[in-house]
Amino acid sequence: MIVARLKYHILPSMSAHQYGFMPQRSTEDALYTLLERIREKLLDKKLILMVSLDIEGAFDSAWWPAIKVRLVEESCPVGIRGVMNSYMSDRTVGVRYMGAEHLRATGKGCVQGSIGGPILWNLLLDPLLKGLSTRGDYVQAFADDVVLLFDGDTAMDVQRRANAALEYVRAWGVMNKLKFAPHKTCAMVITRKLKHDTPRLSMGGVDIGMSKEVLLLGLTIDHKLTFNTHVANVCAKAANLYKRLTRAAKVGWGLHPEVIKTIYIAVVEPVILYASSAWAPAANKLGVRKRLNAVQRSFAQKLCRAYRTVSLNSALVLAGVLPLDLRVREMASLYVAKRGAHLPVLGDRDIERVASALERPHPAEQVGMELRSLVDEEQYLEHRGYEVRIFTDGSKIEGKVGAALSIWTGEAEAKTLKLALSPHCTVYQAELLALCEAANEISRRKENVFAIFSDSMAALQTVADPDSLHVLAVRMRGALSHCKTQGKSVSLFWIKAHAGLEGNERADALAKAAALRLKKKPNYDRCPVSFAKRVIRMDTLAEWDRRYSAEQTASVTKLYFPIASEAYRIIRNIEMTKEVAQAFTGHGGFSEYLARFKCKESPACICDPYVDESVAHVLLECPVFGSARFDLEVELGQRLHARKLPNLMKKTCARNLFLKYAIKIIKELAVDLSEGGVGVDQWRSCYRPDLCYSLLRLLRIAVSVFTATQLDTSTRNR
Repeated sequence: MIVARLKYHILPSMSAHQYGFMPQRSTEDALYTLLERIREKLLDKKLILMVSLDIEGAFDSAWWPAIKVRLVEESCPVGIRGVMNSYMSDRTVGVRYMGAEHLRATGKGCVQGSIGGPILWNLLLDPLLKGLSTRGDYVQAFADDVVLLFDGDTAMDVQRRANAALEYVRAWGVMNKLKFAPHKTCAMVITRKLKHDTPRLSMGGVDIGMSKEVLLLGLTIDHKLTFNTHVANVCAKAANLYKRLTRAAKVGWGLHPEVIKTIYIAVVEPVILYASSAWAPAANKLGVRKRLNAVQRSFAQKLCRAYRTVSLNSALVLAGVLPLDLRVREMASLYVAKRGAHLPVLGDRDIERVASALERPHPAEQVGMELRSLVDEEQYLEHRGYEVRIFTDGSKIEGKVGAALSIWTGEAEAKTLKLALSPHCTVYQAELLALCEAANEISRRKENVFAIFSDSMAALQTVADPDSLHVLAVRMRGALSHCKTQGKSVSLFWIKAHAGLEGNERADALAKAAALRLKKKPNYDRCPVSFAKRVIRMDTLAEWDRRYSAEQTASVTKLYFPIASEAYRIIRNIEMTKEVAQAFTGHGGFSEYLARFKCKESPACICDPYVDESVAHVLLECPVFGSARFDLEVELGQRLHARKLPNLMKKTCARNLFLKYAIKIIKELAVDLSEGGVGVDQWRSCYRPDLCYSLLRLLRIAVSVFTATQLDTSTRNR
């Protein structure tokens, strides 16, 4: 409670260059801002010097008298200042050993992990950040990780400015009893100039060494901004995770593919995609793509239970995961869109951004609103005694969005209000907009007791939650606060949709009418994040389609899924087994495949020594399995052909029938003589081409004619 009030008073005035322990800021924000500034200066052909400072025992060395002075400088209320002064007074540190205890008074330290430690540290460091900014030096911090950035046309200019700033930092540290360690401070020159001098830096008489790489907030930044080292490091972490996974997941046993996919999405991808917005341009380079592909191929093969020889192109489609380099670009685009930057894929739409956390009311005024649920008409009738009842609803129909209010006084409808939203908006936004307009309507009316009824629990909970920063919810809470100052009482109720309540049904009809027939400028047109995600994902899938079609690999998989984006939607509805993977890849117990890897002398099929036994031949042509194929064709009502496979995969019933047939055939191919079954393997053991070739040719023709005749008869009967 005390820390919340302290933050309310000091956060608005703190430096914007502090990213650590600040609301709505993260390490990615810090890294993205830093890299964008570096790239901007590189375009101006500047020589850039980056210095990463190290503070010895930062949190443990925070000097309490300096913090107390800072509380006074920030005009912190006397009451809070007194509590914090008491917190930092008369404290001791104790050590117990061998039954003895030693106590010592302490006057410094912000305990790491404590609730108040982070804000007290930021309060102490804030003058340094503001002082450097006032001098004209670019500085950025994440808690105790401080980075300085200098740029200039010559090394001498950069050296002069950098040494002056380092001396200023050292002097500030001495004044606040914080020690900066020059021997742990890293410096790096970044430039595109072919010839340049290297600045010579020192701090407190100790030289600062130059480095080719700097590790900052988990991102390895190199002097050429290639990020090869960073990608190699994260790929090595992912490879170690894969090694652990291989012990528990094999093709035929172990972890289910869904479990593996959960591990991949929740653990592997976040490791690789960390701070992707900062290094996304590097993902376009061939070397980086190859590293990412090498890691992803192993996981994709595990996900789809395919052979290790299956290509990445095929494994990704069957695993239902996007290429990692495209995921990097996708995450970077979404991050930039959330920051409010323009993206070509979004057109002229402005994305919806959350309200600033610094604009929250005082913690004492952040009181959660009471939300009551009315599950039936009987409960609703018990709450009809309000002067004014306002029913709200939102609707999305035929790609159009609308919202409406139905205002009742007594038993009659007194007023209606229709609202229009842009087509890309969601029903959730429409519900929130209706609630917000209801609060505005209440503030304009003369009555004193109001009730708002909505059938959207999500929207009501968002409004009632004081920590929610949705822009419409913040507006509504502001309007309700204004109503409270007017002496008005407002109650929120959730009612069941389509339960026969007259007011709710009326609001629903008005919302649909607003969506379909209202012709005016939208009352709200902000693009939701969900829409931005969908548009960016469509752009990613389009790029994947182009790449998938251009690749020479995955020829068998393309028989079933010629378009990657369609496969991405279909494959999640297929239970992937090793037999299904063999059918979709052609890598399995087929003579053609085994002969490629010298596991069999000939790739020929049993039916014809001049025809290779490929998966397409076995499933679509081979007369050995003509009977099973005929049964399938009768059930499907059509002849099996390679060009018809993509359409079969799109239809759930037809797809299931085909996969059942394919699994049966592939299992028959795998029957071993030791199992005692008179299967294909036994037929092969006694097969002699010189004696049986003519007979098998006749058999193949007979089966084909018989199949065609029976299929035509079955079709006519239907």
